[in-house]
Amino acid sequence: MSHPLRVKIRGTGASVPDEVLDNDYFAAYLDTSEEWILPRTGIRERRRLAKDESTVTMALQASQRALENAGISAEEIDALLVCTATPETPLPATACWLQAELGISGQGTPAMDIAAACSGFVYGLVLAAMMIENGAYENVLLVGAESLTRITNYQDRATCILFGDAAGAAIVSRAQDPQQAILYHELGADGSKARAVWVPAGGAREPASQRTVNEQLHYMRMNGRELFKSAVLKMEELVDRALEKTGTEPKEVKLVIPHQSNLRIIESARRRLGLPPEKMAVNIDRYGNTSAASIALAFDEAWRDGTLGPGDLVLFLAFGAGVTWGSVLMRL
Repeated sequence: MSHPLRVKIRGTGASVPDEVLDNDYFAAYLDTSEEWILPRTGIRERRRLAKDESTVTMALQASQRALENAGISAEEIDALLVCTATPETPLPATACWLQAELGISGQGTPAMDIAAACSGFVYGLVLAAMMIENGAYENVLLVGAESLTRITNYQDRATCILFGDAAGAAIVSRAQDPQQAILYHELGADGSKARAVWVPAGGAREPASQRTVNEQLHYMRMNGRELFKSAVLKMEELVDRALEKTGTEPKEVKLVIPHQSNLRIIESARRRLGLPPEKMAVNIDRYGNTSAASIALAFDEAWRDGTLGPGDLVLFLAFGAGVTWGSVLMRL
């Protein structure tokens, strides 16, 4: 990037379903156990949507909480971005459904989805900042929302233990304080690894049919070994470049918020930075992997409990399906 993007986070919000699935839930019917799951993933429990809930119901609640936290109304939102790999419907965008639920469809607010999976919220934060930087927008509602349990095969031990449902939202606004800004960002992707995590059917390549349903091709599939190795290496690269390009010392960073995919990947990034545990946001133990919602959810927790506040330096790190990756070093 050529210059800082002068934006701030005005407010945050989050939403998680009530139902909790702990590791004993899976041990009751699969060949697994707490002792097998916890050391490999760091996950103790995750949340699952009720039948009458969806990506939009969670996104709406998270958005309303973010608006309240920011002290603004939905009518003051100039653009709406929803980051999700589990859209409400294939068509139209989930952001359009959310816009209607917020009661602002009549004002023509632009609304669009970002499909960058686990990197979605970081992609969206950079896009929101650019939209504001060019002078066209003042307040962008950025949402990460996922209903991953709807595309998870609960007979596949390798994947079903990993994923949960959640939503997180942030109001990204123009900053008046020149110190508040995205100081560095990096976004990337490598489509040659698209099959590392994917859903084979349900799109234009393989439309839904009785055969695809019978073969369970609408569920997520993952090459965990390949993804783990790639994620560790890419996270290390992202950390090194963000600090080097900005001349930042690790001790200056108040909090690192990584995508919550695997505790071992998170711990690798922490060791790379030489940071104490309290400077690395971790909630994977309580929510599992919530893809585009994970960073937003962890950020909301840190913002609301006072771990982060205006003037603090935060580093966001993401790696996910696509494969995609991203980092943002931001002065709040």
